[in-house]
Amino acid sequence: MCETCPLIYPTVWDETTNCLGLGFCFITTTPISHSKTERKKSGGGGESRAAMAPKKESTRKDDVVTREYTINLHKRLHGCTFKKMAPKAVKEIRKFAQKAMGTTDVRVDVKLNKHIWSRGIRNVPTRVRIRISRKRNDDEDAKEELYSYVTVAELPPEGFSNLGTKVIEDED
Repeated sequence: MCETCPLIYPTVWDETTNCLGLGFCFITTTPISHSKTERKKSGGGGESRAAMAPKKESTRKDDVVTREYTINLHKRLHGCTFKKMAPKAVKEIRKFAQKAMGTTDVRVDVKLNKHIWSRGIRNVPTRVRIRISRKRNDDEDAKEELYSYVTVAELPPEGFSNLGTKVIEDED
């Protein structure tokens, strides 16, 4: 590589900067700077991955689906003040549902809230098995067409071991 132009090999001609790695333009004989800000302004010389990728007709975030997850609240609440554990657990469940379902409107069921608060504000359950349903919003004034509804799921007698994410087929 050239010392004045470390980004380009000396044997490769760069069409966008007219540079052979010598650090100046052959056409105008002006010095060329290969700083990141100038490359961003000029477009970088190539297409971005988003521009090259073909467009999908439908996205996965648009359909109505129900899934069951196990959330480890213990690791999400590590270092949290005792008197803020249960409210923080509800916020973490909301955050998890937003990320998993791709909706900003998340509604927590009363039973799930009672389950989290069942042992008080400090002693939140270590793990929670939840069911998240992405549903269509029937309100005309709604900002989003979909919302997530989070409920507590029943736990099998074996406990939490070997439970992964399960997709629930039409329960209605």
